[in-house]
Amino acid sequence: MALTNYRDVSTSMSDVSAGFQFEFFCEKCGESSRSAFRPYRKGQITGWLSRFAFMFYDLNKASRATGAFAEAGASGAKAEALAEAMAVAAPLYEKCPGCRKWVGRECWNSGSSSCRDCAARASLDAAPAAGAAAGGATCPNCQTPSAGGRFCHECGFDMASTHKSCPACGITLPRQARFCTDCGHGF
Repeated sequence: MALTNYRDVSTSMSDVSAGFQFEFFCEKCGESSRSAFRPYRKGQITGWLSRFAFMFYDLNKASRATGAFAEAGASGAKAEALAEAMAVAAPLYEKCPGCRKWVGRECWNSGSSSCRDCAARASLDAAPAAGAAAGGATCPNCQTPSAGGRFCHECGFDMASTHKSCPACGITLPRQARFCTDCGHGF
């Protein structure tokens, strides 16, 4: 599958510094990496020719002639450079099956084969079912069963950000719960 998380940062095709370069990025955190610069020799030659032609010929005629020369093989060379850059960048990015975004290694959860956000969302969705079976909620950060309270006793995660405690019996419930699953208290 071809990567789609890139920007073309190539230089002008008719300049002395003509070449191809691509910037690949994580669609979650924005962390990026650039491919190696691949010079486009025909464009560089065109750049030098247009500079010399400027001194001796009519600028308008020279720029049209040299521009056509540079663009003659630019699309094929650019496609080849992009294919090489993608081959190098492909091992650095994974496509999340949940959100369909390309993510870098920092945002990838290899245990769940999804990005960190989708893995956390899946654990939150599974937490109420696991919590009901165990008699309490589990921490969405470390999956330790919780006996209640605002903070996880294992990792210190703030359970109040995703959960709430029942004022009647103290059990921890998901933030969106309208009634307590233990005592029936309404929120």
